Amino acid sequence: MLNRNAEALFWIGRYMERAENHARLVDVHYHIQHEGDFAHEEHKWSRLVDAFGARGDYLQQFEQFTERDVISFITLDRGYGNSLFSCVSLARSNLRTIREKVPSELWEAANSFYLWLGEVQVADILDEGPNNFFRRVKEKVAVFQGVEHSVMQREQEWHFIECGRFLERAENTVRILQSVLGAIRADQAAPYPYLMAVLKSVSGYQAFRRVYADGLSGPHIMEFLLTKESFPRSVYFSFLQLEEHLEEISLYEGEQPYSQHEKARRKAGRLKAELGCLDRDDLGLPETALLLEQLTEGCRSLGRTMADTFFRMEAAAQ
Repeated sequence: MLNRNAEALFWIGRYMERAENHARLVDVHYHIQHEGDFAHEEHKWSRLVDAFGARGDYLQQFEQFTERDVISFITLDRGYGNSLFSCVSLARSNLRTIREKVPSELWEAANSFYLWLGEVQVADILDEGPNNFFRRVKEKVAVFQGVEHSVMQREQEWHFIECGRFLERAENTVRILQSVLGAIRADQAAPYPYLMAVLKSVSGYQAFRRVYADGLSGPHIMEFLLTKESFPRSVYFSFLQLEEHLEEISLYEGEQPYSQHEKARRKAGRLKAELGCLDRDDLGLPETALLLEQLTEGCRSLGRTMADTFFRMEAAAQ
């Protein structure tokens, strides 16, 4: 496969997963904003901008942090490269360059998502209710991923999309947890309600209760979100899937063990193994904060390794 096609597929997976994560991160924010002391309206909404790491970009356009401006910025802003609209637009642009390589249904799902989002105004989001709007965003990402899983052949194209999806998912789950731990420290609040908000935002509350029953504590929730092998949005599960897809790509390339292609797979496997060695005593809040920083750097390092191994840097929209 040409490097530019592989990179485009990888970023399609990343950007679609990132769009869904935006919806989940906003959902977390709406859950936890009632837990702290938000006497100041600006503090409430600046926290969400900070969760995206976008304070500098935001302040170039707006002087104050209000619900309307923040939701407009992170959702619909054409100039902010990490807005929800930009993610969907970039996924669509990459898909358009390789339309002949993928089923037409995949293009139709992405294009429909893009056209719908392009017609949305911030007033529509606020009138409908942000929770309802972002639920629809998650549903549209689910349609795209459902089409991908239903009609794509299990060849290199599919494996590269899945690599992008699971690397992005691992990084995003870590980012959500970092955002919430920051809120807990800032509010000097009990962690349990905040971490429960994370569980609900990643659709993990019922699964968590089946595993832990009434054993509801911060370390239990961290253990579930970071190390649970069977939960599809845990960090461990993401690295497990990523390692398997990288192994399949190496088989297609006909590479020998410990080749350059194998380097990316082994790095994903090492991150997975390190998580697998953790136990509950390692997951108190101070220890977890350091672990999340290490996982963030691990995800970035793995992304750089994949770029060096598989892609030409100028090939796809990023």
